[in-house]
Amino acid sequence: MVKRIAGEPSRRGFLKGLGAAAVLAGGSSVLAACSGSSNTGGDSGGSGELSGSVTVWSWKNPAAELRSLVPGFNAVHPKVKVTVQDIGNPAIWDKITIGMEAGGQGLGDVLHLGVDYLPNYIEKFPGGLADLSKLGASQYANAFAPGMWQTVSRGDKVYALPWEANAAGFYYRDDLFKKAGVDPATLGTWDDVIAAGKKVKTATGTGLVAIDKSASAADSANLLQLLMQLQGTFLFNLDGKITVNSPEAVRALTLIKELNDAGLVVDVQGSPGTSTYDAAVKAGKVALCPDPAWYGGYMATFANDSSGDWRVMLPPAVTAGGSRSAIVNSTHLAVAGTSKNQRAAFAFAEFALTRPESQVQIFKDKGIFPALLKAYDDPVFHQPEPFFGGQKYAEVFIQELTQPSAPTNYTSDYPRALKLVDDAQTKVLLQGADPATVLKDAANQLAQQTKRSQA
Repeated sequence: MVKRIAGEPSRRGFLKGLGAAAVLAGGSSVLAACSGSSNTGGDSGGSGELSGSVTVWSWKNPAAELRSLVPGFNAVHPKVKVTVQDIGNPAIWDKITIGMEAGGQGLGDVLHLGVDYLPNYIEKFPGGLADLSKLGASQYANAFAPGMWQTVSRGDKVYALPWEANAAGFYYRDDLFKKAGVDPATLGTWDDVIAAGKKVKTATGTGLVAIDKSASAADSANLLQLLMQLQGTFLFNLDGKITVNSPEAVRALTLIKELNDAGLVVDVQGSPGTSTYDAAVKAGKVALCPDPAWYGGYMATFANDSSGDWRVMLPPAVTAGGSRSAIVNSTHLAVAGTSKNQRAAFAFAEFALTRPESQVQIFKDKGIFPALLKAYDDPVFHQPEPFFGGQKYAEVFIQELTQPSAPTNYTSDYPRALKLVDDAQTKVLLQGADPATVLKDAANQLAQQTKRSQA
């Protein structure tokens, strides 16, 4: 059975809550003085049996799944009372931000974070998140999909445990490709994809991909970012320097321009998980969805009329022989730096995210694709899926998640970078602008706004 989306449909579409991130951008370091006051030993002290209360903040489906793990956790730690709260999404980002601004007052003990928000909290609120290496997290450095650990750590410090890993998917209409005489196995690069798209358009009249050309959604540059990640780059490098106008970025935006110039882009106002994007998929207006792992399961909930027509494979490389693996977004569990029961809070996060049994249960129930490598041994990840014509859907993502994947550094300035890149893409798609020129302008503006240097 196809697994469903982890949270709300548009949940992990790259920064749905720009408002919260904007507040973070102006945040202070008020937590720096508070971080040393928390009792890392928990209510039981430094080494005894865990006890006391732990509050967990999450949203909708993930909150329900965490709540379902509490009885099993209490079988091991009977003296810890765990309360899981569904804060809502995107409400959780505002609530965490407000708590951080207030010096950590009122924060939950365990915080469910998105990969795009984690750098904001680390950089703008020193001490806001506990260093989990002091609680034993470092033993799990190799337990998760490659590239994930670098996302949640800085040097020797660990700020969260990885949970949901959304690898890039390449969902295509097998029936339309066959009608056009296109063999997906021959699509080694995105140049091949463009050539195939032209054949599909000629044979079926169907466009290839859907993009929000006017950038009405904050994540209209998802494909651009994916094409950069496949080349091992992002909007910033691991040192935090600006790479918006790197050769890889120019190559990515040039490919999108070529798709558009060939008439292969369907203009939608929205992103995967929004009504307009999904409507284009349901209506058969696109033959390809280069979207994260969660979208495949979600697709089956609204596009069941095309069940059996879809397939999924690893995304083609940008350059011949290049990487076909990218983790495009993820979520994590962190512990608040001001939590008075950090040991018990970490123990719950550890129970939820490092035990294969826990992650398999969550995947079966709500389709949250785990980053934990040992979970993939379970048969549930190796079953044929009717929606994908009997293909073993999850195995495609397991193949991708077990390959080397470049870690992504969002930095605290990701909202600014995303807005500038969105605008640059719009100029290319609607005004025919030159990719290199608009990205150079975007990089210069970003440097002025953030005082960051360019790589």
